[in-house]
Amino acid sequence: MDINWANVFDFSMLLKCFITGGLICIIGQILIDKTKLTSARILVIFVTAGCILGGLGIYQHLVDFAGAGATVPLTGFGYNLAKGAIEAVKEFGLVGAFIGGVKAAARWNCSSCIFSDI
Repeated sequence: MDINWANVFDFSMLLKCFITGGLICIIGQILIDKTKLTSARILVIFVTAGCILGGLGIYQHLVDFAGAGATVPLTGFGYNLAKGAIEAVKEFGLVGAFIGGVKAAARWNCSSCIFSDI
């Protein structure tokens, strides 16, 4: 059975994903090379930026454009936290602001524990 890989993969989406994720990594590398910020501070900047952009609704456009290229990097983690908190606030009220981000990020935290060097 021959598989036509052009029909299996959307190569334009793969390209957008690769370029977007690469640009996010380039920004991180520039911050490492050109500033005196520690790695931990850069990680916090990325998560905070994703959270702010997600809360403002801006990051959703990047996710729609690049898919996993925008959701896999640390900015995507921040976006996921903000999205979970916003959805939980709509469902549970103010309490949702505290539980929504944790609930939305549970799979990230679980996979981090499983795949880390424990």
